[in-house]
Amino acid sequence: MASPATSNDIEEPLNDDDTDYGSDFSPEEAILVEQLLSGKLIEDDNPIVNEIEHHEARQNLRLPRVFGKEERSPLFQAARAAEQVAEQISNSIKRGEHYPDLSEQAKNAPDLGTEAPVEVPPVDPNAPDTRSPLERFRTQPKKALSVTDLVSPAWCELQYWYTLTLHGRKKRTPAMKQGSKVHQVLEDQVHTTVHVRLETKEDAWGLRIWNVIQGLRTLRDDGLTRELEIWGTVDGLVVNGVIDELSYICLDPVMEESLQSPATKAELPLDQATISDFFKAAGGTSLEETIRSKRRTRTKKVYLCDVKTRGVRNLPSGAAFRPTKIQLMLYHRLLAALATNNVDFSILTARYGLDPLKTFSDSFLAQIGGLHESSGQPFLDAKEEQDSSQESDPSWSQDSLATLLAHNNLSAIWSLMISEFQITLPDGADSLGKVLKAEYRSREDGEILGSKTFAMDDLELSTYINHEMEWWKGGRQAEGVAVEEAFKCRSCEFADNCEWRIKKVEEAKEKARMTKKRTAAI
Repeated sequence: MASPATSNDIEEPLNDDDTDYGSDFSPEEAILVEQLLSGKLIEDDNPIVNEIEHHEARQNLRLPRVFGKEERSPLFQAARAAEQVAEQISNSIKRGEHYPDLSEQAKNAPDLGTEAPVEVPPVDPNAPDTRSPLERFRTQPKKALSVTDLVSPAWCELQYWYTLTLHGRKKRTPAMKQGSKVHQVLEDQVHTTVHVRLETKEDAWGLRIWNVIQGLRTLRDDGLTRELEIWGTVDGLVVNGVIDELSYICLDPVMEESLQSPATKAELPLDQATISDFFKAAGGTSLEETIRSKRRTRTKKVYLCDVKTRGVRNLPSGAAFRPTKIQLMLYHRLLAALATNNVDFSILTARYGLDPLKTFSDSFLAQIGGLHESSGQPFLDAKEEQDSSQESDPSWSQDSLATLLAHNNLSAIWSLMISEFQITLPDGADSLGKVLKAEYRSREDGEILGSKTFAMDDLELSTYINHEMEWWKGGRQAEGVAVEEAFKCRSCEFADNCEWRIKKVEEAKEKARMTKKRTAAI
């Protein structure tokens, strides 16, 4: 694999007369370059700026959002009090208050003998590491592949290779932290998070799966859920991701209708409402509104949205938008596999070293079950808070403890999650809308700057994934950006020593020299 060049003897940039490297910018790219030259960073034009799958603690339980009732809920207060007690205990342990100094006893303890150290053959520090990126960075005991891992190279494969090699992961910047705050505010509108004490790694995974179950129920009851974790496989390798938003709202019904299968289109056209449909419309509603209502009733599809934060108001497009596009399409594919029960859970348990039949701890079951009970009072969503006269019975007000006792290991709770996916997406992949949306918000205050919609393209996604897995598995070297995307190099921390960039500059210089020679010979 390529590595950052160590030489600092990089020649000064050439004048436009000497080279055509970077001279084929589109008007949009030229604007971006102008912004760079004026001192404005293009940092947030790279949409994958940190690990999107690991932005929150794994010990948080997501409860349906309780609006205006947090202070009055005895269980909520009890949970918070329990957190404070646990924190006090943790702090006292860290200070060593309950642990006597046994250092002297340890010195006088009899020597029970130790195994002879295993001699490790010396490693030549100058020898190149011939392992594939997959072997070096995503093989046990290191973490599994993520959507971030597969999507980040869409911005620049070589940049991600340098990031893994030199840092292990993308370093968090103040801009990233500010963006995380915006995402947290959005999630808090849907879920209330409560800290849960975990005793085993099976408990931890049980919590993650239970949060997915609650997310799906929230989607069905409220029409919206956020931060839904998903798992799947790519080339037999485990991949996980977190979807920012799922809802029943489609921003482009016309595009969605054009993407329907021939069998679906064989039904009565949406612009041909029956007379009964027309007269059922309240208050003399127009035929157009009747058709829209009919579409919403007949096709209750689930739509994916990814939220990006930016420090500038313009929206990315072209090469700058490609990573987000690939990310949403990969989410769509992974979600479809879960909806059709095409994810082999044994692959996940083997990868993470989990016992699928190990019973969850009593503490875990008690905490999760207890926090979902509210002394006979169900959790209320925003709509119910505004109109308390309307009674409802949300699915999460059921006896959660009984549900957990009936599904008290990973194998059982995974099956429960799959059944929830099948309830939420009864037609499998066909229950997922093919129109995908990227929403852009201001990093400063969360204001919506705009959105972009596009169609799911399985062929484009497969072509991209196959190309990237070739690199991950060591079948080829990491590649830098194309010449027409050289504007990305302006914001790259590895640009000065990037072998790919230096090579392209040399190629451009040689091309310019040859052009001058041919011109002079005429």
